[in-house]
Formats: sequence, structure tokens, C-alpha cells
Amino acid sequence: MKTLKRILLTLLLILVVGAGIGWFSLDKEARGLLATLPTNRDILFWSEKQRDAAFRAMDRIALLAKWRTAAPSAQARPLPPGPPLKLPLDIDAYMQEQHGAAVLIVHKGQLRLERYGLGFDGSGRWTSFSVAKSFTSTLVGAALKDGAIKSMDDKVSDYITDMKGSAYDDVSVRQLLTMTSGVQWNEDYGDPNSDVARFNNHKPEPGVDALVSYLRQLPRAAPAGERWNYSTGETNLVGILITRAVGKPLTEYMQEKIWSRIGSEQQATWLLSKTGQEISGCCIQASPRDYARFGLFILEGAKVNGQALLPDHYLQSATHKQADIGQPGRGYGYQWWTYDDGSFAARGIFGQGIFIDPARELVIVTNSDWAKAGSANNPQYAARETFYQSVRQAIDAEAGSR
Repeated sequence: MKTLKRILLTLLLILVVGAGIGWFSLDKEARGLLATLPTNRDILFWSEKQRDAAFRAMDRIALLAKWRTAAPSAQARPLPPGPPLKLPLDIDAYMQEQHGAAVLIVHKGQLRLERYGLGFDGSGRWTSFSVAKSFTSTLVGAALKDGAIKSMDDKVSDYITDMKGSAYDDVSVRQLLTMTSGVQWNEDYGDPNSDVARFNNHKPEPGVDALVSYLRQLPRAAPAGERWNYSTGETNLVGILITRAVGKPLTEYMQEKIWSRIGSEQQATWLLSKTGQEISGCCIQASPRDYARFGLFILEGAKVNGQALLPDHYLQSATHKQADIGQPGRGYGYQWWTYDDGSFAARGIFGQGIFIDPARELVIVTNSDWAKAGSANNPQYAARETFYQSVRQAIDAEAGSR
């Protein structure tokens, strides 16, 4: 009996030691995620503490999520420091109000401000949410340049044959990108019965992608091209369309066309749906500096060594108003939010963003964990818009003093 007890105690000690070694072999982001592991599968309803840990560790534990990896560029693009920008606000108070993880300001290629919070730093990756939509838009342009997508006026069902017979038979690639399909969709982040919440739990027919299966059952709410309606589901459909057109995984195509070309310093990851497709309306993980490098790539016309990676005029159309969203001075392009003054932005829920102002050669990157997911009636969203204006005013004041 004593021998058995000694054996059991020895086994227990081995398990405890092994668990301890396993725990400390994980990086700090993975340990933080496990320590606050959400019990609800829907990120829209996680607590702030759970989100703080998860947003920096979405690609750390394969049992929770799958992803593909884009390797960094062979040589990182330098982001030389410039003189600190004199802002008409307290940046520490702003970061606290935003519950911010990172704010970077790049002006004329120089890093004028780089600030981190929430225990995050520049060596980590932060998730992007719908900022990924603007990456997906850029890949559509690349596929057009390559001839894999023949025309923006092609129908969605030309590339995704499982959509034949659905409301998407009438929808063009252009209408899908501008979110003017006219197909019914509810993107209310606070409603557990909205489409954006429900489609993740949809059980597809055998052999059909889960998203395709969900979207092809939706009814038409307006004629194609006549009404703008924000739909993450449709950007996810764009990703499937690109994958079918180019014949390779979306992450591989992103590495080939973007990540290896922009001087990225670190790898990026792209989370996969339960059917193994990149969630192209969401979920790229990258470092704040590499988000800034993507912003510079777009600012400079999506060119590398003078070579355009997108068709003529595609980027101009993508970053200027193609759809009226019912807000004065604002619009929607090809998966970019537009301003009538010529600036534009990639935006993701909970405060992720890349703001680009070509006239001032300006890129602003923000990573945050707002209390609310969306922008409607959100004081943190309004404060960020004010921050963008403050940065531009500071640059203009600086130029005027020379």
C-alpha cells in the first residue's frame, strides 16, 4: 500500500512539474489568454479583461483558433524617428480614454509618435478585426492585375458556383466590395440574433462552405447597387471569391502580393473559419509598425520600386466614395471608409484603425480595446476622430511656422 502511495505521489509530482514547465514555456500573451480564457465563443460578448488578453494572443493557442502565417519581408522597411509632433492634447490621457494598446503617427515616412499601453509593446501582434477588409480589397486589385478576376462587373456566382440560384446571382464583384449587394444582412454587434452573430454557428450542408451556405439563403432587401448596408459576411465572401479565382489560400496570396513587398518586419497571421478559409472580413494579426508599413504602401500608390501591384485607377476608386453611407462628408469605397477631403481609413471594431491622409503624407495606426464594439453613439470613436483632426492641425501648424 505504501509503495502504491509513493507511486501515485510521484506521478502527481511529475504532472505538476510538467504542467509548470508547459505553462512557463508559453509566451506571456498565451499565458495571459489562458488565465482569462473566455467561456463564451462570441467575442462580442467577452469582458474587457478577456479582450485585453485575447486581442494580443488570438494566434497563440491552436486549440482555440487555427491560422495561416505570412512570413515577413526579406528586409524590413526602416521607420526612422522624426522630431516629436507637438500635439494640442495630453497623449497619455488620450491613450487612457481610448483604452489604447498602440498609437503610431508616421509623417513623410518618419515615426513622429509611438506610444503603447495595456502592457503591450511593439514586439507583439494585435488583432485587426475589420481593418482586414482593406487588405482583402487590396488583394482583389492584385487578382485583377493578375487576370485571375476578369472584371469588376463579373457576377459573384461566376467565381463561387454554389451561389447560383441565390440573391447573389444579381450581384457584381464591384457591388460586393462596396457593400451595395441589396441582400438582407444585420450587423448589429449588440444583438445575439443578428446575422453577424448567428452565421458563426450555422450548420452548412455537406460539402458547402459554411459562409456560402448561410449567405445563399438570405433574401433580397433592395435592388443590387441601390442601397449601402455594412456586411462583414460579404467581405468574407470576397475572400472566398479571391481564393477560388487565384487558386491558393488567401494568406499565401497576401504574402506574395503584400506582406513580402511592404518591408514588413514581423510575420502576420490570418485566422481561419471552421471550414479552413481565412476570415477575410476580419482577423489579421500584425505588429503596429507593420500596420504602419501597410499604410505607407497604400499611401505611396501600392507600388514597389516604382512597379504598380494594382491596376490603373483601382486604388483611386477603392479609397474614394463609391457608396453613400448617409453621413455628411463620409462614404465607402472598396472596403475603405472615405472622407470627402481625400483621406480614408481602415476601421475595425473595438478601436482598430489605419488612417491615411495623402495630402499630408500621414499614416496613423491605432490598436485599442474600446468598451463598445461599434462606432454608433460611441464616445471613444468620436474621440478618435477628434484625435485624427488634432494630428492634422499639428502638422499644418508645424508647416505654417516654417
